[in-house]
Amino acid sequence: MRRQPDQTPSPSPETVKAGSRPNPAADTAALAAVIAKLGPDFYASIAEAAEVLTTAFAHGGKALICGNGGSAAEAQHFSDELLGRYRANRPGYPVIALTADSAALTCIGNDFGFTEIFARQVQAYGNHGDVLLTLSTSGNSPNILRAVEVAKERGLTVIALTGPRGTLRERADISIDAPSAVTARIQEIHLHAIHLLSEYFEPPRAH
Repeated sequence: MRRQPDQTPSPSPETVKAGSRPNPAADTAALAAVIAKLGPDFYASIAEAAEVLTTAFAHGGKALICGNGGSAAEAQHFSDELLGRYRANRPGYPVIALTADSAALTCIGNDFGFTEIFARQVQAYGNHGDVLLTLSTSGNSPNILRAVEVAKERGLTVIALTGPRGTLRERADISIDAPSAVTARIQEIHLHAIHLLSEYFEPPRAH
């Protein structure tokens, strides 16, 4: 028997309560307030992370990047900025987003469990002197913490982009913390941090 299409009507503007509607201006103001909280420690961590990445690349090392959900997208974004380009034409940098291979992720997840999806790739690709860059808004994602554990065992330096709480910031060598408890704001600050880091790998701007 042929399945009938779902006849449930889409919600109309009249059925949406005014109180549930987004307030773009308020969200923008909230983001601006978080940006205003970024202080010397945040920018010092950015500079330190850039130095660690630069040193790794200069000695033939690479960076591995991972995150879940929106953080996975941001991991791939940063990988693309360095492997491709951010502003100017320049050589690409050896960066691998551990989130990009769906076959590998599902293979590892199916055979070894979701907690191992990044750790097993770190074990396979990571060498002493490489860098693992992790993104986690909560700082408590089990698969991220497991990847950090393996990275430490293999002599990688760990950089974390996270929020104000969680275990990740304690286990990372360098922690770039977004000063907000709101997931969306943390992700927005992480994107800003990615672009700030990318600037360190660009040719000097012409004046």
